Amino acid sequence: MTECRRLVVPLCWLSLLLAATLGMGQLEGLFRVIEPDSRQVIYDRAGFLTLLGRHLSVVGVAAVLAILIGVGAAIAVTRERGRDFLPLVSQLASMGQTFPPVAVLALAVPVLGFGTLPIIVALLLYGLLPIVRNTLAGILGIEASVREAARGMGMSSGQILRQVELPLAAPVILAGIRTSVTINIATAAIGATVGASNLGDPIISGIVNGNTAYVIQGALLIGLLAISVDSLFSRLPSPGGR
Repeated sequence: MTECRRLVVPLCWLSLLLAATLGMGQLEGLFRVIEPDSRQVIYDRAGFLTLLGRHLSVVGVAAVLAILIGVGAAIAVTRERGRDFLPLVSQLASMGQTFPPVAVLALAVPVLGFGTLPIIVALLLYGLLPIVRNTLAGILGIEASVREAARGMGMSSGQILRQVELPLAAPVILAGIRTSVTINIATAAIGATVGASNLGDPIISGIVNGNTAYVIQGALLIGLLAISVDSLFSRLPSPGGR
């Protein structure tokens, strides 16, 4: 029963997202008020459900790569052999987020071509910092006495990492992943400028054609998607069942 209550809010947001995605055409009268002079007020170059799926795919692939690289790098530099590289990894992750995604796209397109790959690279770089930073904070924040107690119980370094450090650091790591994914849901919209079809398509088309209704439709769905995902993350059970 408790688990069901935990999911009520995320399910409400997801239901609203699905309703808006499937029922956007039913709001033509409302958008006609916003754009009375436009011949067409509902974006129809691609279905909104299709665009939503593509958006989730791009963000999902970038998130998986960012988690694997970010958590892996942070773990590596907290080991005895990798501590000398800790400042370097932190600086590289910071540079990835301070470098504008648009600039990453401008540099990546000549090499990778138009399409989905450049935006995945941009989202990967942009999403690394929160994951690396929180993984480092979570692992380095564990008291030395806890590790010593684990060693006293005969645990190996690998066992300490898997059974002690990662479970204790998991809430902090998850918070970093949550921030990274939520930010990238909005950032992914710029992929439409390089041929990566997603929920940014209506926004870019609306800006180019001066159609505010298109912009609102894309922004509305991206906003609902970000809130839905963030709400799901907030309801994930923490280690230990708390």
